[in-house]
Amino acid sequence: MKRRQRRWLGIHRAFAGIESFAEANRKILSGSLYKLSTVESACFSSPEEAGLQVERLAFDSVPHSSRLFLDFLRDPVALRKFYPNAVRFHHELAERASETLTRYETNRAQLCDALRDMNNDWGATAETLSNIERLRKDDCVAVVSGQQIGLFTGPLYTIYKALSAVKLAKCLTARGTEAVPVFWLATEDHDWKEVQSAEFIACDGRLASASAASELHTEGMPVGQVILDDSIKDTITRLLDVLPTTEFSPELKKMIVDAYLPGRTYTEAFARMLMHLVGRYGLVLLDPLNAELKRLAAPLYTRAAQRAPELARALVERSRELEEAGYHAQVLTSDDAFPLFLHIDGARRALSRNAEGRYRAKGEGRKEYTVEELIALAESEPQLFSPNVTLRAVVQDYLLPTSAYLGGGAEIAYFAQTSEIYRLLERPATPILHRASLTIVERRTNRTLERYALHLRDLFAGFDAVTRRVVEEHLGTEAARLFNETEEAMRAQLDLLENGLQNFDPTLGSALETTKRKINYQIEALRGRFYRAQMSRARAAHRQLERLFTTLYPEKTLQERRINITSLFARHGRYVVDWIHDAIDLSTTDHEIVYL
Repeated sequence: MKRRQRRWLGIHRAFAGIESFAEANRKILSGSLYKLSTVESACFSSPEEAGLQVERLAFDSVPHSSRLFLDFLRDPVALRKFYPNAVRFHHELAERASETLTRYETNRAQLCDALRDMNNDWGATAETLSNIERLRKDDCVAVVSGQQIGLFTGPLYTIYKALSAVKLAKCLTARGTEAVPVFWLATEDHDWKEVQSAEFIACDGRLASASAASELHTEGMPVGQVILDDSIKDTITRLLDVLPTTEFSPELKKMIVDAYLPGRTYTEAFARMLMHLVGRYGLVLLDPLNAELKRLAAPLYTRAAQRAPELARALVERSRELEEAGYHAQVLTSDDAFPLFLHIDGARRALSRNAEGRYRAKGEGRKEYTVEELIALAESEPQLFSPNVTLRAVVQDYLLPTSAYLGGGAEIAYFAQTSEIYRLLERPATPILHRASLTIVERRTNRTLERYALHLRDLFAGFDAVTRRVVEEHLGTEAARLFNETEEAMRAQLDLLENGLQNFDPTLGSALETTKRKINYQIEALRGRFYRAQMSRARAAHRQLERLFTTLYPEKTLQERRINITSLFARHGRYVVDWIHDAIDLSTTDHEIVYL
C-alpha cells in the first residue's frame, strides 16, 4: 500500500471512534485533537497513520532473555542499587534535565563545531545541522543511542535504535525539555567479524549474506579506520544480485554505491548510508575517533587513568554483587585491568597491571608503563587512547549532555556494572531505557501465519515443533488423530497390564516400565517419520514454513538481530523507514510485532 493510501486509512481509523462529525469538530475546537498531534504523537506510536497493525509480545516469552534484563523491564527502580538514576517511564526524564545540564562540563561550542564538521562530511541533512545548532544552547540535552558500524548499517536494530532516539528527543522537546537525538558510532571497536557482514532475505526466500573483504582489516585495528578498496564493489554486486528486483532497486543501489565508495573509511560509508535513511529526522551522528572529541575527552581519560586500580576493584566487586543477587556480569573483568585501550601502530591494545604495579600492553612485548606515564599520555596525546566497554558510556556522557541512553538487553546489563565507574569518576549515572524492539511481518509472511494459525511466539518452539503442529492441524489431521488414539489406547492397556503384574510379581512391573519406554520411543520415531513424509509430499507448505522461519526467526534469533534494512528497503523503499518510525512506541517495554 502506498504511503498516501496508508495515511488516509489512518485518518479514517482515527475518526472511526468519534460518534459524529460534530463530535470531531468539538474535539478539534477544544484542542484535544490538536494536542494529540503536537505532543502525544511525538511521545506515543502512531501506526494507524500508516495503516499498520501492531501487536505486543512480552519479553518473558522471548527466548534468551536474561533475568537481569527481564527484572529491569518489570521495574527498573527496584534495581537502583545497580541503576542509581533509573526511571520507570520516559516522561520522568524531564525531572533529570536540570542535573544533567548543571553537571555538564564539556565546551558546547567546540563539541558542536566538531559535530557540524563531521556530519557535513557525511552529507548531513538540514534537519541534522539544525539540531546541532540547537545543541549549542545551554538548555538543550541529548538523547543518545549507538551501535557498531556494521556493513550497510548492520542488523535492523541499528535503525530501531536511531529512530528510538529520534522519537524520545521529539517527545521531550514537545513536553518542554529541549532535546536532540545523537547516535554514537562505535568506530573504536576492533572486532572486524562483528561488522564485516550483512544478512538479508534473498529473492528466493533464503537467508543470504554479503561480506567486506577480510584483508581490509588488520588485528587490533579500530574498524572505523578500515579503508574500503575496489573489493567493496563485488560486495555490493553480491547484495544487489541476490535481493529481489523491484521499483525501489534503483534508489537502493544509488544509496549503497554512493555511501560505500572505494577510498572511504568504514565510518564514512556507514554514516552516509545511515544519514540517507534517517537523516530527515534530524539524527546527529558522532564518531569518537574524531581528534577534537579526543581532546575534549582528555580530562576524563586522565581521571580514569589516575583511579585505574580503584575502578578495577569496584568493577570486580560489582560483578560479585550481581552474581550474588542471582544475575550475571555482562563484562568479565579483573582487578588488574586498565579502563583505557592504548593505540600502538594502528592497533588498540588492552593494558593490564603486573605485580610491580606497572602496566603492560597486550601484544607489545616487555614494554611497561607506570601510572604516571599513562596519565601524562592521556593529558598530552588523548588520541592514543580509547575507553574500554565499562568506561565508554561515561566518556559518551561526558562529551554530551545526555538525558538518557537507549540500548538493548546487553547494554542494559553493561550499565549495571558501568554505574560504578560513573560514581567513582563523580559523574551522574545516565538512565538507560530499552530501545524499540520490532519484528516486521510483511504481507506474504502474514498470509502463511494466517493459513496455519501461527504466531511469532509459536516459532520459538523450533521448526520441528511447528512442522508437527501444521501436519497435525492442517496437512495430515486424520493420520495424526490415529496416532493419538493408538497411543492413548496402548497407554491405557499397558497401565492395566502393569496393575495386574504388580499384584502378581512386583519385579515384572519394573520390567514393563522399560518395555513401555521402548514402545513409546518407537511410536514417536514412527510419528516423526510420518511428519517428515507428509512435509516432503507437501513441498509448498515446507517451503512456506522455511521462509517463515528465515524471515521472522532466522537462526533461532529475533529478526532484528540478523536481517539488514536492505531486505525491507528492496521490497518497500524508503517508506518502510517511516513505518518503523510510526510504529515505535516509547510507552512500551514489550517486543512489537508490526504487520505491514
